Amino acid sequence: MADQKPLTSSPEKATEAGTTTNTTTIPQAQAQAQIQDDYVVLVEAKHAADTEHEMTLLRAIQLYPKAIGWSVLLSSTLIMEGYDLALLGSLYASPVFNKKFGELNPATGKYAVSAAWQSGLSNGARAGEIFGLIFAGWAADRIGYKKTTIASLGLMIAFIFVLFFAPNVKVLVIGEILCGIPWGAFQSVTPAYASEVAPMVLRPYLTTFINICWVIGQFFAAAVNKGSVGRTDQWAYRIPFGVQWVWPIPILAGLVFAPESPWWYVRHNRREEAKQSLLRLTSRNQPGFNVDETLAMIEHTNELEKQLKEGVTFRDCFRDIDLRRTEIVVGIWLVQTLGGQNLMGYFSYFLTQAGMDPSNSFSLSMGQYALGMVGTAGSWFLMSRVGRRRIHFSGLCAQFCLLVIVGCLSFGGNKASVWAIGGVLIAFTFVYDFAVGPVTYCLISELSSTRLKAKTIVLARAAYNASNIFVNVMTNYQLSSTAWNWGARTAFFWAGSCLLSAIWVFFRLPEPKGRTFAELDILFEKKVTARKFRKTKVDPFDLRSHGEKKMSLEKMESHEGKEIED
Repeated sequence: MADQKPLTSSPEKATEAGTTTNTTTIPQAQAQAQIQDDYVVLVEAKHAADTEHEMTLLRAIQLYPKAIGWSVLLSSTLIMEGYDLALLGSLYASPVFNKKFGELNPATGKYAVSAAWQSGLSNGARAGEIFGLIFAGWAADRIGYKKTTIASLGLMIAFIFVLFFAPNVKVLVIGEILCGIPWGAFQSVTPAYASEVAPMVLRPYLTTFINICWVIGQFFAAAVNKGSVGRTDQWAYRIPFGVQWVWPIPILAGLVFAPESPWWYVRHNRREEAKQSLLRLTSRNQPGFNVDETLAMIEHTNELEKQLKEGVTFRDCFRDIDLRRTEIVVGIWLVQTLGGQNLMGYFSYFLTQAGMDPSNSFSLSMGQYALGMVGTAGSWFLMSRVGRRRIHFSGLCAQFCLLVIVGCLSFGGNKASVWAIGGVLIAFTFVYDFAVGPVTYCLISELSSTRLKAKTIVLARAAYNASNIFVNVMTNYQLSSTAWNWGARTAFFWAGSCLLSAIWVFFRLPEPKGRTFAELDILFEKKVTARKFRKTKVDPFDLRSHGEKKMSLEKMESHEGKEIED
């Protein structure tokens, strides 16, 4: 036995018989060190996750005030899209706009933009947004959320010139397509950034603030149109277009100093920069906060998703467990278009077609959007106590009932019924902004995996915009006096699609409330059904599995040691 060489790749040689030999191979030593490092990261990650679960709203505000500010600044880019979305629908009720870009209707003796051109204008922006979403999905992964948004803001400032100086409806359509490109980028970047820069307790507030930004934009569109509808010159429509320059310049000036998402840095193996980003997002010298533990939680979640075979390409969104996650996020966005919400953007036009004076319709629009802001703020209180799934499903059921009421009121045929329709649509806006609207942004940011978040949101929002093309065409033809002229009976059609959406939500939408990203990864990996998500317990930080792995390695080393001695 003294002449037998030890079976080891260690550089240490066995010298004399009876001397102690090092029986630990280099690969075993490396594996043991890796297990020890993983164990330390896991312990820190678990402690950070436990801290997040226990964190109160007040504590989160004290710890992450900078993250709140940067997220709010980035989300405010969507004010511009909300503004334009409501602007076009309101301008269709403007006599000067119709005379400039429309045609004379012999039957009514009034100028009107035809249903075909209305569809072109609305869908031009949607088509541009799809291109913008694809660009943002590619750019956000490579250069980050911050630089993608800065580039999009620069494009926005340039493209507004096309809208402002458009000499005819054809150029106006081109302007809408071009402006849609940065709007599409904003749609993708803002919810992803909001969900990654703050802890779990702040996620619903920061992601649903995006809905407030939409409503703020819609409110300003109604207010600007209300102020300019009395004008009889070109400024009746040029002022509303020019106001869009108010938003991008100050946002761009502030965004230059914003930190990038720490999750983005971790996905690109830039650990030190991720740590610096976390420090810039949090308050200094806060007791109970450990930046290394929070970073360990982000790294553990990223590694967990790698182990679950989650890649970072668009193709990976349709593989294995991510196929279900993509279907859910896309479905949530499609519900946004099929639940009758399109009637809110056409509120003034809808009421004008029903027989209301344009000035009064703009006044009611302002009331509608003001109530929408109140509703979104109220949703913050609701989401802290009730699950997202229940809010979303209940909101769709309420919308269905209100749409049926609007359709029934269409048979009234008098002024009282028109005002009643306006009142019910305002109630519809409140319900939407209290339930379905804001909770959508929270759901899409939570239910997509962190490694595929930007791309999943891109696919979902692209599907939303594509479906919006269909919805806009249908709505324009349903409401236009030069086409089908359904008037308020249009609500019956969207009540049917709203009912189908509610059925899908009941069977397919899971409950992510109170879950970390790692916990959601495990729930999807175990294929837990949507209705059992809330009650199923999972532990993504299972210390026992690491203990078993360590024991297995030690047992293997002991076995090899015995072989050497023999």
